[in-house]
Amino acid sequence: MKIYLVGGAVRDELLGRTGGDRDWVVVGGTPQELIDQGFTPVGKDFPVFLHPHTKEEHALARTERKTGPGYHGFDVYAAPDVTLEDDLARRDLTINAMARDASGTIIDPFGGQADLQNKLLRHVSVAFEEDPVRILRLARFAARFHDFHVAEETRYLMRKMVDLGEIDHLVPERVWQELSRGLMEAKPSRMLDVLRECGALARLLPEVDRLWGVAQRADYHPEVDTGVHLNMVLDMAARLHAPLPVRYAALCHDLGKGTTPEHILPRHLGHEGRSVDLLRQVSARLRVPVECRELAEVVAREHGNIHRSDDLQAAALIRLLDRCDAFRKPDRFLQILQACECDARGRLHFEDTHYAQGERLAQVLRICLSVNTAEVSARALAEGHQGPAVGRAIAHAREQALEAHLHFPTRSDAP
Repeated sequence: MKIYLVGGAVRDELLGRTGGDRDWVVVGGTPQELIDQGFTPVGKDFPVFLHPHTKEEHALARTERKTGPGYHGFDVYAAPDVTLEDDLARRDLTINAMARDASGTIIDPFGGQADLQNKLLRHVSVAFEEDPVRILRLARFAARFHDFHVAEETRYLMRKMVDLGEIDHLVPERVWQELSRGLMEAKPSRMLDVLRECGALARLLPEVDRLWGVAQRADYHPEVDTGVHLNMVLDMAARLHAPLPVRYAALCHDLGKGTTPEHILPRHLGHEGRSVDLLRQVSARLRVPVECRELAEVVAREHGNIHRSDDLQAAALIRLLDRCDAFRKPDRFLQILQACECDARGRLHFEDTHYAQGERLAQVLRICLSVNTAEVSARALAEGHQGPAVGRAIAHAREQALEAHLHFPTRSDAP
């Protein structure tokens, strides 16, 4: 029985990256031998075991045979006669199909080291086309290794898989898993570009795909194309190290622009409401987590109002924060502001501008939260007020606090 470090851990070692998970393949062993050595069996679809001390996953070398559509349609064979090369041959990309033995020797039967040097994402074999998840995985790797390019023969296979309908068999949970991981990579726009090029984006996220080729006002959006703007917003979210809910909000904030009637282009009147409707459909279809969905809805609905908030008086600012549920969820409101900053700076020539609206609204929230609402409520109740009247008293107290701390422009201030 021999044990090899395999896959991404070997790739990352060769790239000088550290800190990722380490996976191991056991060649020539049996489940009982591993159990006898203290390994814990955890695999459902094939034999996987946890090391008794490191708890790292060790899988028996295996092969796979396609038996049906989608990524569930496989028969798995794991036995002592499966070789290391047999196991590596079933993997997706050559850079993920390398192994290292106990002495440090790299086993590389498919040219993964050369592809790393050439910055190439290339499939191991035609078995790539048997699993549609691999399209999403490759797109995610393109977002991580954004200076790599996809081999032409691999692009051909991906287009073929989409044309044959393989991509349509993916379950929502797996699509979201890969999409969310890709959004968290260094250059998320590369994921969308790869998915667009092979036609997968139009099948999985038609609401996003239709944004390309849609014009915007050049005075506000010098990049003009809505899809180009979306890519810039996503990459700005990565640059600002935004969390997943912010990046999902960035992905969905302008979906309504893809359904703007042609006769009003390049203006996009009412796109905010349409964006909310469309992202609700996307979120339901992909079973997006609640915190991502809810943040994205607020951003889609309110990002224009937040951008224009410098012109709002105290009462209007409080109504804006109320609609964003900022008083109950102040931390989420700061994420909303970050998503809006990504939108504002995700434009040609605006990448390094300061987003003053976010800073000011964060200050507005701090001032409002400094108001002792318990005291205001008690005083209002003592004066005989109830229900909505107490709420109005709290809003008035917040207005007074804002007016005491901030300067609000009046007509006389105008140049």
